[in-house]
Amino acid sequence: MLHSIVIDDKDQSGKNPLLIAHGLFGSARNWGVLARRLADRRKVIAVDMRNHGNSPWSDGNSYADMAGDLAGVIDGQADVLGHSMGGKAAMLLALSQPDKVSRLIVADVAPVAYDHSQNLLIDAMQSVDLARVGNRRDADQMLAGAVPEDAVRAFLLQSLDLKGETPRWMLNLDVLRAEMPKIIGFPAVTARFERPALFLTGDRSDYVQNSDHARILELFPMAEFRQVENAGHWLHAENPRMFESEVRAFLES
Repeated sequence: MLHSIVIDDKDQSGKNPLLIAHGLFGSARNWGVLARRLADRRKVIAVDMRNHGNSPWSDGNSYADMAGDLAGVIDGQADVLGHSMGGKAAMLLALSQPDKVSRLIVADVAPVAYDHSQNLLIDAMQSVDLARVGNRRDADQMLAGAVPEDAVRAFLLQSLDLKGETPRWMLNLDVLRAEMPKIIGFPAVTARFERPALFLTGDRSDYVQNSDHARILELFPMAEFRQVENAGHWLHAENPRMFESEVRAFLES
């Protein structure tokens, strides 16, 4: 069972819970503020995907694996929001077990194969000499040569656990490397999800091209497309208020 953070502040009878699936190298904690805000109207469940955070490690990290994990979290039916890798897992869940998903929200990814392997970031994390890390700043300095972008380093370092006797990455980096072709790919599917779907993209991101819309509509004929302004691939972090507004409008429509 996936580790999850559940926020259920009020009596919200009649509303489906919202299940949130993060992207590669992320965790449920990345969604903390947004999850709490969205929980004012419905129960929100943010999960750590397999081989991430506090969820179990496994030798496999395929989208069939991940879709099955998400299905196991849902009691009845849920609205499902997924970003990047989590978005692909959410799409496959909707296509393979549509009765589990009422509404689908996909953040900045398409049901297509990509060619940008993230193994360079795995190399960078595995190059950190954890025996010499006393605090997050030490690890940040070790990462800086290979990962010059401050925001990317800060994101990766959210998965560095400094609470134990020795620092450790809360990511199964060896398996994620081995499974990278599956992670950047997408399974061949012919099923269709005949319920509402929202595809949100950052206006500065190139992850979803206009040419991808035809394939999206083949699989998700009720798909709507919206852009989040002043945002790249991490649109929920770069413009959280507009992202939240779009999600709320879709869920309440």
